[in-house]
Amino acid sequence: MPEPLTVYTLPNCIQCTLTRQALDNAGLHYETVDLVHDQAGADLVTQLGYRSAPVVITDADHWTGFRPDKINAIAAAHAAALTLLSKEENA
Repeated sequence: MPEPLTVYTLPNCIQCTLTRQALDNAGLHYETVDLVHDQAGADLVTQLGYRSAPVVITDADHWTGFRPDKINAIAAAHAAALTLLSKEENA
């Protein structure tokens, strides 16, 4: 099962756009939180020590900025999990 992803964004943020595009291209589902309109999201990002966007939070990790390496790792883990599930179903 894929881990939940949340992307905390700001308007006119190129790294936010690139992050969402990379997640879309990888076929990963995610929730987007606009930090301008969601005070709880802004508070969470601040509590984690971040002062720039995007901030991506998963069950196991969180980071700021456009990080294709992290996105690719999540996509690879997701693909491996799907392969394993498929093999179990066919067994």
